[in-house]
Amino acid sequence: MLAEHTRFFAYPYQIDQAEMAIFGVPFDCTTSNKPGTRFAPARMRLESINLETYSPDQNLDLADLKVADLGDLICPFGNARKVLDLVYQQTEYILEQNKMPIMIGGEHLLTLGAVEAMNEKYSDLQLVQLDAHTDLRDEYLDEKLSHATVIKHCYNLLGTDRIHAYGIRSGMREEFEFAEQNLNFNPFDLKGMSKLKDKLQNKPVYVTLDLDVLDPAFFPGTGTPEPGGVTFKELLSELFTLQDLNIVGFDLVELCPEVDPSGISTAAACKVLREMLLIAGKSKNII
Repeated sequence: MLAEHTRFFAYPYQIDQAEMAIFGVPFDCTTSNKPGTRFAPARMRLESINLETYSPDQNLDLADLKVADLGDLICPFGNARKVLDLVYQQTEYILEQNKMPIMIGGEHLLTLGAVEAMNEKYSDLQLVQLDAHTDLRDEYLDEKLSHATVIKHCYNLLGTDRIHAYGIRSGMREEFEFAEQNLNFNPFDLKGMSKLKDKLQNKPVYVTLDLDVLDPAFFPGTGTPEPGGVTFKELLSELFTLQDLNIVGFDLVELCPEVDPSGISTAAACKVLREMLLIAGKSKNII
């Protein structure tokens, strides 16, 4: 049981009262550069109570959306597969309650556990990836389970043309070639996201938002910063087009608050979470 002041946006709801359920996963054991994403869920909770619940951009308010905060998973250090199983179980539990799962990482590998559960629930699941990196390696430093391999694992689950990638500007030549051949691949920026409505129609969509899609000038608080990203305004503008999709869940990953002591990146992550909650709520006609 969490005290109300420690819940995201001070939401008071239990899962049986809510329409969506958030859970944090403080895990970053496969991080390849600067560690610290495991601190993101707690730091975002603390910062979220200082953010207005009203979104002027959408003219919507979180006060009109019922969201439960289930707290953080207890993650064993160094055991990526066990943590993925925990993510799978939590996502499955939320789906069994007929609620929308929302995961806050932690590193990007965690998305695999959520997608494994979502794919069992939705036979035609579509994955929308916003990211700076391809994450399509078969292994990284002899490790198959890594934040550098997560999208390749998701591809192995979902198959060709069910992953829609945007903003990517870093990866090996082989990863870019694979993405061009097997994904709906839109590198370097977020242009074209508005076309997903016609392409996907009412298919179930899970959104994984690696916050390093933002340029480090606007979002320095990430473990693997990659210059050449989008601005915060560009990100929000394209995210708003997702409200026309059938969103069934989403995650935010790769905030590393320790490397940005100013707190700007954490504040930005909380604002993205607010807007994504409202976008997802609007996509389901519950707000």
